[in-house]
Amino acid sequence: MQRLGLEEDELLTVLGADPLSVLSGDLDDKPQLAILLALTEEAAGRIHEDALRRWLRTTGPSGRRPVDDLLAQDFGAFEDAIGALEARGFVVRARR
Repeated sequence: MQRLGLEEDELLTVLGADPLSVLSGDLDDKPQLAILLALTEEAAGRIHEDALRRWLRTTGPSGRRPVDDLLAQDFGAFEDAIGALEARGFVVRARR
């Protein structure tokens, strides 16, 4: 998914789909794509694509990276991470 900069294998894991299903567009029984697009639509309108992609792979306030929530298909935790992003912005801190 271009919006988040997911690799092909990551997208397949998030969707719970095989490559053939994705190529053929046979994803009618997979609501994950619509959920993911809906969750990220507002953030994509406010935050530059590059920042959104970096945020996805950065450990957030929950102690997890949002990409890990997606790969675990934990859309509730990902939605919480999006909410924190929208509330706080993308905060970059130096490592100590």
